[in-house]
Amino acid sequence: MTTIVCQKCQQKAAIRMRQHRLALCSEHFLEWFVDQTQRFIEKYHMFAPTDRVLVAVSGGKDSLALWDVLWRLGYQADGLYIHLGIDSETHYSQESERMCRQFAGERNLHLQVVSVEQSYGATIPHLAWKSRRGRGRPCAVCGLSKRHILNQAAREGGYDVLVTAHNLDDEVAVLFGNTMSWQVDQLNRQSPVLEGSEDGFVRKAKPFCRFYERETAAYTLLRGIEYIEEECPFSVGSKQLAYKDLLNRLEEEHPGMKLSFYVNFLNAKRQGVFTPGAGEAAAIELKPCPVCGSPTTNDGPCAFCKTVQAEKREA
Repeated sequence: MTTIVCQKCQQKAAIRMRQHRLALCSEHFLEWFVDQTQRFIEKYHMFAPTDRVLVAVSGGKDSLALWDVLWRLGYQADGLYIHLGIDSETHYSQESERMCRQFAGERNLHLQVVSVEQSYGATIPHLAWKSRRGRGRPCAVCGLSKRHILNQAAREGGYDVLVTAHNLDDEVAVLFGNTMSWQVDQLNRQSPVLEGSEDGFVRKAKPFCRFYERETAAYTLLRGIEYIEEECPFSVGSKQLAYKDLLNRLEEEHPGMKLSFYVNFLNAKRQGVFTPGAGEAAAIELKPCPVCGSPTTNDGPCAFCKTVQAEKREA
């Protein structure tokens, strides 16, 4: 069998990326990965070197890799971990928090931890059980809660941008699902950057949006970053995992398919394919939630506060 060598130094390659027609050794892959992250930040005008950045960290490989890269690039990046209260045989939430604290401590970085139970009186599984939105499955309530807490923390902390570690596999799975059902409003919102607003939404960015999950995993491994390997116990059977499996099979047959799907989608958006037609672009009126102050379309409390209030009424 022919040994695959690094295209920079001719040493044995640590990773071969067929979609890029590129093979690199450990040293040159880590260098390439950091350089590419900076390239994406600049290409999509995500944030400036002087901006204060809040990184949403989960204890998994992608978010810790992102925080590590931003730290190496010299950005003012703090982390925020949300303790969801998801207990299991592996003590999922406790282990995730431990990984984040360990990572931050090793690099002398600032980590903020928000416990959903301590702050709002119930864990995510408990909120989901009592909520119509959750109907016993925490995923919908979890997503709602994380979006609310992250935006609120970024706004109140005075951060210029909130970044998440969504990778290409995440993005194309969402894109595939929204395309299958032609969720035009969601397609119109999907982007490497979501602009902030005076209504209270903080600017959001995804610096890893063009990295395959395999590439972020390789970075984490080669950097020696310890992370929680278990998936959330409630993710079993999710549509997103099914979409990822299908897309992975297509990628195996056609290397680069996922990247092409995503990049061409962004190009189509720039050309106005998903621009609302006449009469469809009426501005959505946002009002501050009377409970937490976050922007909402509701006349009363926002969806998150309604969920918390429902739990308190039944307690």
